[in-house]
Amino acid sequence: MRALLCESWRDFDELELRTDAPPPPLRPGGVRLRVHAAGVSFATSLVVAGKYQRKPPLPFTPGTEVAGTVLESAPDVPDPLPPGTRVFAVLDWGGMAEEAVADAIHVVPIPDGLPLEPAVAMPISYPTAAASLLWRAQLEAGQWVLVQGAAGGVGLAAVEVAKALGARVIARCGADKAEVPRARGADAVLDSAEPSFRDAVRDITGGRGVDAVLDVLGGDAFDEGLRCLADGGTLVTIGYAAGAIPRLGANILLLKNIAVAGLNWGTYVGWSPGDNRHLHAPRARALWARLVEWWAAGALRPEVHAEFPLERFRDAMAEVRGRRAAGRVVLRP
Repeated sequence: MRALLCESWRDFDELELRTDAPPPPLRPGGVRLRVHAAGVSFATSLVVAGKYQRKPPLPFTPGTEVAGTVLESAPDVPDPLPPGTRVFAVLDWGGMAEEAVADAIHVVPIPDGLPLEPAVAMPISYPTAAASLLWRAQLEAGQWVLVQGAAGGVGLAAVEVAKALGARVIARCGADKAEVPRARGADAVLDSAEPSFRDAVRDITGGRGVDAVLDVLGGDAFDEGLRCLADGGTLVTIGYAAGAIPRLGANILLLKNIAVAGLNWGTYVGWSPGDNRHLHAPRARALWARLVEWWAAGALRPEVHAEFPLERFRDAMAEVRGRRAAGRVVLRP
């Protein structure tokens, strides 16, 4: 089969495309999938460079989020999905290939009438946003949330999830992408080129501030985001796309009566030390079910920004690194 191969830690552009790779073995509890779309993200480049917190055993095929169809299930899988069922799935690795194997607990059917390729955003991007807002920030209808990086994969998902909850959204992104979160229902959009945005947030919220901040940037945006929180608000940190990991002075938490929380979706799908995927599976699957319901109702609109055949994997990553994507970039094995 065709697959990308990482034989040593390297830049993503230095991966090898194999046309004779053996199909992955079907392990107990696993489901073999025909991959129709594999998500490409900045995190993928960190994984193949050996800079991610979790390192697959070399050699390996990268790719942790796919949409495709079921080929077969292991004999021990209870209530297996029929072959041909359209699904999305989160993987440990192996998605950038014609076939992949996922744990059955991490394979979710796609209802009839919903498109296949956009579902590549459902294994990681949407649950990261939803878990941040629902589990960590405890966001409720009518409250205000500030979403950093609101035109990116997780940020745009957060805008939609917040609106599905009935919350009010201030989206922050590049001026050239302002229409993207606005089209998803954002109540206000701020230009991320403006480093100071606390006063603008205060004006929009009538001087109160926001109840939650979803921060994918880190750096100075983290510090400014803290100052946008209302009394009792929570900032959820999920990434550091700006490059700098912020340092927090705990006194601001006390003085403003606010909180900072972290959300690592990988914990819930077995990527953390100890691998508690089976422990967390009921909660993760319940969240996926809620997201699929919202998607089927039209409240969520996962979209593919660009599709590339597998041999153009370098072009796909260039689209991600250039921050040109509004939605997801996918490979089509």
